[in-house]
Formats: sequence, C-alpha cells, structure tokens
Amino acid sequence: MLVIPQNEYELNRILLLCNEQEIPFLIMGRGSNMLVSDNGIRGVVVQIGRYFSRVHVNQELIMTQAGATLSSLSRTLLQHSLAGFEFAAGIPGTIGGALAMNAGAYGGEMKDILVSCRVMDQKGQIKELSSDEMELGYRTSRVQKTKEIVLSAKLRFNKGKYKQIKFLIDDYWQRRITKQPYYMPSGGSIFKRPEGYFAGKLIEDCQLKGVCIGGAMVSELHAGFIVNTGGATADDVLRLMNLIQKKVKEKFDVDLEPELRVIGLS
Repeated sequence: MLVIPQNEYELNRILLLCNEQEIPFLIMGRGSNMLVSDNGIRGVVVQIGRYFSRVHVNQELIMTQAGATLSSLSRTLLQHSLAGFEFAAGIPGTIGGALAMNAGAYGGEMKDILVSCRVMDQKGQIKELSSDEMELGYRTSRVQKTKEIVLSAKLRFNKGKYKQIKFLIDDYWQRRITKQPYYMPSGGSIFKRPEGYFAGKLIEDCQLKGVCIGGAMVSELHAGFIVNTGGATADDVLRLMNLIQKKVKEKFDVDLEPELRVIGLS
C-alpha cells in the first residue's frame, strides 16, 4: 500500500496505526537512490512529497519542508540571490533524502548549510535536532540509524550575486550532463567513494565500462553508474553490482559499499 500524508498529523496517525497493527512501513521521498526488489514491498510505503514542499525565505535563513525538491529550492534561492546551494541544483532528490544521506557534490554538502531540522521518530514523536545532533558525515546521518523521519529543516545561506550564482549552477549542470549518464535511467551513483579512491575509476580500471547483465549496463560515460538500457530488472542490477564488487576486490583489494538503497523482498 502506498500512502501519501498531507500533513504531520496524518503522518503521525499512519505511524501509530502501523505500530498498533504491527505492519512494516517504509518512508521514501522521490526514490531517486532506491532499487526496489522485483518481488516488491509488503507493507506500507509512506511518501513524503508534494504536501511537504513549502519553503519560506527569511533573509538568509530558509525554512523548508522535507518534500521540497533540491531543484525547486535551488531556483528559489537563485531568485533571492542566496549562495551556497549551487552544488545541489542538479541532484534529483528531496530535502529529506538529502539530509538523510548528507548529499553533496563539487565540494559542497548539506552539512555546510544545516542549522537544525525537525524529525519524527518511529512512534510519531517530534523533536528538533541541531546540525551537530544530526551527525552528518560522508553519505550518512543520525536518521539512517534511528529511522527518524525528517519533516523540515532550517538552512542558512549567504547573500550573493545573482549572475555569479547562476554561473555556478549552469557550470555544474554542464559538468553533470557531459560526464554522467544524466539522460539514461539509473539510480544515481551506485557505490560510495572508498577512502583514498574513486569508485568510478576503480570500476573503469577493471575494464567494466559497457559490461551488461540483462538490461543493466555499467555506463560507458561514467563507470560509477549502472544504467537501464531497456527492461532491466532489479536482479540484473544486483547481479551487476555483485560482479563489480568482486572484480574490484580481486584487482585492488577494495570493498565497494553500495550508496544505492536496496529495499523490498528478496
């Protein structure tokens, strides 16, 4: 069952009902870094999306709900000439997901701009966490461990110049579309960056670019992505991920850790 709450009260009631009935539930945003099993999900999927997308600008302080997309927030900040979010303009996710994994690119990350955020725990209780309490690190955060749900966030930016901000956004966008398979379906970057290495470079050095299993293929443009060439199943992607991990381990003795969330029935 897919449930899309329209406010925090409804979200609270959904969690309480699931807990009372012992029904498993999964919280998702846009699902841009998720791989769902071919066998699906048994339980309730709760999407924090369009009803949690309000943004309020108060000079250099931004209050945003978790369902706002990074691209829409980027446009709002550009209109107000606020700098510091250019790195996130092309990331296809929501504020909630970006905070949960401390999304980042081109030297910037959510940790740099977060002041505080409101979260709801698995029992429906709401609390406010400071930036430090969120424990943001490389593709990790407190809420990944506690399973708390990000509801909204307070972000701080710097006043900048419209033309300079737009130049950076356009520059990063051009880099993305020329160096990443932006126009092919994928789950984004498949593996986290191993300490001292780049996952894409390790995979490329194993001569795995263009390797296919079923409809899943290691991108010929950027080896850190697995793209769907048509009809790929989740099993195709998982088998290809396992092959990549095996080859990289054999050649470089490096363990690649998935950045992609794999969910659903095995």
